[in-house]
Amino acid sequence: MFNIEFSNQSKKFLKKSDKQLAMRIIESIEVLGNDPVPHDSKRVVGEDRTFRIRIGDYRVLYEVDWNKNLILIDKIDKRSKAYD
Repeated sequence: MFNIEFSNQSKKFLKKSDKQLAMRIIESIEVLGNDPVPHDSKRVVGEDRTFRIRIGDYRVLYEVDWNKNLILIDKIDKRSKAYD
């Protein structure tokens, strides 16, 4: 079981978004606690420990620290802004 931590940007995004979208995103993130690299996740090019999951038009970028059993949610944003 992995612990999940949120960056300030990801917390702010979830607070600003509507409740239905926030719940969809949180449900997808909770799945990562049991399976940090699900079949639909992709490794971000150029990054060793950074992965992304797709939730409609939104992307969740996260890092996995295997030694500490920790997942850090780096960024949540629309696809057009997520990789900036």
